[in-house]
Amino acid sequence: IDIDIYEDHLGLNLDSERVVELQAEIGEKFKEAVKSAGDERLFSKPEDYTAAIEQLHGESESIEFLQSLSNDLVKNGANGETYKEGIQMWIDLMMPSPLDQFSILPLIPMKIGGLYFSFTNASLFMLLTLSLVLLLVYFVTKKGGGNSVPNAWQSLVELIYDFVPNLVNEQIGGLSGNVKQKFFPCISVTFTFSLFRNLQGMIPYSFTVTSHFLITLGLSFSLFIGITIVGFQKNGLHFLSFSLPAGVPLPLAPFLVLLELIPHCFRALSLGIRLFANMMAGHSSVKILSGSAWTMLCMNDLFYFIGDPGPLFIVLALTGLELGVAISQAHVSTISICIYLNDATNLHQSAYLFIIEEKRGNVYCDYWLMIKFLLVLLVEFLPLALVPVLSRMPASILERMTWFHVATLSSPSDPALCLCC
Repeated sequence: IDIDIYEDHLGLNLDSERVVELQAEIGEKFKEAVKSAGDERLFSKPEDYTAAIEQLHGESESIEFLQSLSNDLVKNGANGETYKEGIQMWIDLMMPSPLDQFSILPLIPMKIGGLYFSFTNASLFMLLTLSLVLLLVYFVTKKGGGNSVPNAWQSLVELIYDFVPNLVNEQIGGLSGNVKQKFFPCISVTFTFSLFRNLQGMIPYSFTVTSHFLITLGLSFSLFIGITIVGFQKNGLHFLSFSLPAGVPLPLAPFLVLLELIPHCFRALSLGIRLFANMMAGHSSVKILSGSAWTMLCMNDLFYFIGDPGPLFIVLALTGLELGVAISQAHVSTISICIYLNDATNLHQSAYLFIIEEKRGNVYCDYWLMIKFLLVLLVEFLPLALVPVLSRMPASILERMTWFHVATLSSPSDPALCLCC
């Protein structure tokens, strides 16, 4: 063995020196294979070669493995399996994820204590959407109103202004026109901003605000709370009649209350999930197919001119479809809000809860039905309220309080679980 090899890497033993030499040899042969294959376009800077070579041998210290890679590059060059695997690994490393477009990046980092108040790209594009809507309304309505012959922007504003009242009148029944118009500002603003935020996400290199569940959840949850308040304001305690209609037998009452309450509360999630899932799935599909079209565009094979227009047309068609989804999701969200408002203001059953008869302005209440409803609520929610207290009680005490033995459960040491069961 030539002892002079220690002059390059002092302090290394023979095996470590051989590993370093093989890694350097793999790097040189890989660069030669890249030049012979004409794949220099995949490496824009010298650091890319280093990253691809490290990805190829994985910084392995196995002399046998490194020797096999070196031999394949020396013998086969760009036609060998080592080179093809290295190029494929580099392409996979370079190719961005379709979900990278949804990353929230802090533009102006701000932190107060343990809370973050950073100004992010999502905040920027929400402000841009707000500015766009306000500018559009300002230029259309300045100088006391629009032109007698409307232009394209004035026609857009008039279309939105005519669309929302018609939607409110169609979906919300049983109320006078003046009462319905009270909901017009909220529904109009929700539709307009949902529409413009979805359309703004279709602009290249922009950020799709509605592709994040927390943003859409904040909108849907606040609307759900507001609609619930409207329901209580309009109907009082009779609003609870959707969960327990009159005439329900007492044994079925607890199950019916749960069956009605769960879908009602899930509305706060469904409105946000629908918008978030559609926007995220659509933009991811466009990103994936756009990457496939670009890969085929860079291919120099026999089917270059034949295969290239196909993915391009698919991307254009999917982009048009996603544009339609952006508009339709704003429409669907607005219709859902109107339906929820209609359910809150116009109860489905003919008689209000606790009311059995109304004659000459006098209301006669069914107090037994009222007591039954309160008992059902007590049975439903008392175990949840007692869980923190009962979880500290010995299991032997709870055995005397219940009609079944704690030992029959899989977790006899959890008395709270026993009562909930």
